[in-house]
Order: sequence, then structure tokens, then C-alpha cells
Amino acid sequence: MNKFFSFIILLAIAIHSNAQTSSKEKEQSNAEIFSAKSGALIQKEFIDLEKLKNCEIQVLHFKDLIAGSKQSALKFSVEVASTYSSDTKTAMLDADEIDGLMKSIKLIQEKILGTSPTIYTEVYYRSRSGFEAGCFYSKSAWSCYLKLEKYDNKSYVWIKPDDLNTLYTILEQAKQKM
Repeated sequence: MNKFFSFIILLAIAIHSNAQTSSKEKEQSNAEIFSAKSGALIQKEFIDLEKLKNCEIQVLHFKDLIAGSKQSALKFSVEVASTYSSDTKTAMLDADEIDGLMKSIKLIQEKILGTSPTIYTEVYYRSRSGFEAGCFYSKSAWSCYLKLEKYDNKSYVWIKPDDLNTLYTILEQAKQKM
């Protein structure tokens, strides 16, 4: 009987840990889903745009050469170095999400950055892949950021409020190349 209860407890722990793992799986953009199709011959084209701080920004064009279908996205990537290794953090923003990010940047610039909240405040835009762009008010100042991976605190790109103008310009260029 004691072995039975031990088995039930171990089973419950295994199920719980599996549920936590699956809830933290990386969300994907439509472009990532498109490019991961099996049974397809995928062509990927990379168009470099301006960098923002240490963040590389590219337009990606995916084409299924068998079906003839296409998908475009904006890719953000940053190299993160640690003591013993380095890792590249990436995020994809689907073409249909760029306008929402651009509107969010304008709202942050026009209605948020000029305010002085009395308590800690966050404002952010999040894409379907988990990419986040936003700002927070702490210690009497606004701080702005890009977060490339939803569950990874090492994927932040810290930017100044003035860098939002540069990001907006890069997004305008990206839309023209999609």
C-alpha cells in the first residue's frame, strides 16, 4: 500500500512538471509555423535593416517552392554572452503585426512618456510569438526595452526613449521591403 501512494505521488509530480514545461513552450509567429512545415521545400531570404543598439533586425521572406505560398516576417536577434558561452536570442514579428507595433510606439511617445505616474507602471506591446516592446516607470523615470523571448530575462534589449524614433523608422523601412 505504501508503494502505491509513493507511485501516485511520483506520478502527480511528473504530471505537474510536464504541465509547467508545456506552458513555457515558445509561442510561434505565423512565419515560424510556415517555415517549419514538413513536406515543403522552403526558401528563406534575409534582408538586413539598421541595427538598434546590439539588436540585429532583418526582414525574412519565406516561400514554399512546392506550393508557391509566401510568408514574411521581421526578425530581431541579439547575441547574449555569459561566462562560458554565448547564445542568440531571437523573435519574429509577423508582417500583419507591424502596424500594431508602430501604433503602440506612437502612443507610448505621445501619451505615456510625458507622464509621471505615482506608482510603478508598465506599458507594453506583445506579439503572438512573445516579442515585447514597451516601457516602465520606476524611480521617477521611464525606461524602454525590447524583450525578444517571453520567458527569458536575458533577452532584453535596453533602449532609450529617443531610440523609439529609430525603431519606428526601421519598421517603416521593413514594411516597404515586405
